Order: sequence, then C-alpha cells, then structure tokens
Amino acid sequence: MDDRILMTFSPDGETRTDFICRPEKAADARDAVSAFVAGLHPAPTSHMVQNLLILVSELVTNAVLHAGAVTALWLTADRRGVHVRVTDPSPAHPQDRTPDLTGLTGGFGWPMVQRLAQEVQVRDAANGGKVILATVPR
Repeated sequence: MDDRILMTFSPDGETRTDFICRPEKAADARDAVSAFVAGLHPAPTSHMVQNLLILVSELVTNAVLHAGAVTALWLTADRRGVHVRVTDPSPAHPQDRTPDLTGLTGGFGWPMVQRLAQEVQVRDAANGGKVILATVPR
C-alpha cells in the first residue's frame, strides 16, 4: 500500500494534515487510520477514533465489494474533524436498501456511514468513478 503524508496550510493559516493511500482491503484502511490519528495533536477522543475506524472500514469494504477496488483513501484533519475521501472506479452511487437480518446480503454499511458521519456527500469523479466524502467531528 503506497501512502503519503502531507502538511498544508489553509488560506486562514490553519495547519492541515493529509494522508493518502490505496488500501486493498478494510484491514489496510484501518491500519492507515490508526497511523494517521496517532500523529494528530490534539489527540482525538477514543470514541471519535472508533467511529472513524468503522466508517472507513465500511466505505472501503463497499468500494472493494461493489466497485472492485479503492483508487484512493484520503484522510484530512483540521480542528473541526477528520475528513475522509474514498474514490473508486464505479460511477454507481450507494443505494439505500433494507438491511438483510439473515446476514446473507448485507445492507447495513451505508446506513452506518450516514449515522457516523456529520456530513456525507457522493460526487462523480473526473475519471468516471465516484468520490465519497464524509466528515467525522473531532
């Protein structure tokens, strides 16, 4: 998994930390999130980290399952929250569906992402895929 950490400054002078990688599975994404949050100051609460780990796991799992791959996972932190961008090669947007209580066909991940995130957006990517943006408050 290739990864990069970038330090940037926003127009208002706030320092922002960015982490970019391309996980092949949810476990890789969780490792990336853990490494990313370990370097944040002030440190996020354990509750926030748990929410972020679940959210990223679900987004990456869905991208691998429904789109075949994750083309990028981009984590950005500022004083307001951690912002997650997951890109994949499929133009199909996530669909709400009734969760399967028998466990055969899922349906729990997307509603969970929507509950854990303060904000969720789905945008078409320039390459024909999509980008899912989600913010977990700090």
